[in-house]
Amino acid sequence: MADGSFEFTPEIAAQTAPLWEKVKRRVTPIEWRAHAPLIAEINRLKREKHAVILAHNYMTPEIFHGVGDFVGDSLGLAREAARSDAKIIVQAGVHFMAETSKVLCPEKTVLIPDLRAGCSLAASITAADVRLIKQRYPGLPVVTYVNTTAEVKAETDICCTSANAVQVVEAAAREAGTDRVILLPDEFLARNVARQTDVRIIAWQGRCEVHERFGADDIREAREAWPDAEILAHPECPAEVLELVDFAGSTSAMADYVTRRRPRRVVLVTECSMADNVAAEAPGTEFVRPCNLCPHMKRITLDNILTSLRTGDFEVTLDADVAARARLAVQRMVDLPPPAVPARYDLVKARHHVDVELI
Repeated sequence: MADGSFEFTPEIAAQTAPLWEKVKRRVTPIEWRAHAPLIAEINRLKREKHAVILAHNYMTPEIFHGVGDFVGDSLGLAREAARSDAKIIVQAGVHFMAETSKVLCPEKTVLIPDLRAGCSLAASITAADVRLIKQRYPGLPVVTYVNTTAEVKAETDICCTSANAVQVVEAAAREAGTDRVILLPDEFLARNVARQTDVRIIAWQGRCEVHERFGADDIREAREAWPDAEILAHPECPAEVLELVDFAGSTSAMADYVTRRRPRRVVLVTECSMADNVAAEAPGTEFVRPCNLCPHMKRITLDNILTSLRTGDFEVTLDADVAARARLAVQRMVDLPPPAVPARYDLVKARHHVDVELI
């Protein structure tokens, strides 16, 4: 605990009671007695320092529901940060997300509570790699997933999310007058996008260590064990997974699917905390959890969020030129008309094999 003097007093219990109602099906009373004093102090410090906390869907419930001012996927969080009048942004997520917040909010102080909160996907490619790719494929548009560093974004034409990747790829191809687009760095996202469009995809061999571990056998076993469950998967999973599920979409699309449809039982093929957090908004749904933990996300805790607010550690800074060029790539995406609802992947198309060119 960040401060041993913190106690779970009747006052703290009353103050945090509405939050406890949200998480009590996913957090034990013993855990809550340890979490609640930290939550109360973090929320007090936010008001004092005019700070906001951006909590990604993969944060644990006590962070997501307890201290998150804005919650959701990485780009949604950065957009909310840009709209906020807060002076300080604390990123409860991973480092590339904090960089994206800094790209969109250059005048604000952006903090990441643990510098080790990285991302296997973002680490799979560098700005130098992108420059070499552009030399190899001159003139082809480069679309970069938001799960990349600011330096990588700065070398590319436009960013995308898993929710709008098909839309962005097709828009980039139209603007460039080409039928080929480079989509970096997630190999599985690129393969799944390729099955949704006539645009030919050139892909990099980057992978998310959470989603790449799922396979077709996992889905078959889930079907056998829970035949009445609806199975949802993220498009960072291998294509063989998307061939077998009931729904595929981004984190926001999966959350939207569950809260709108309210299935009796659901399997979320993604990071474990996603189910915990969506469960608060769908109390009638049973969540089966053949999931994988992201070790990087789990480096963010209530303790180090509190320390970050107190000390200002660790501030994220960017080279001005890199930030400006990365902002252009993100802004081009933001300027595209948003879908009416979070985009889903057409599973009929997903079952047709389409080759990609791997770099």
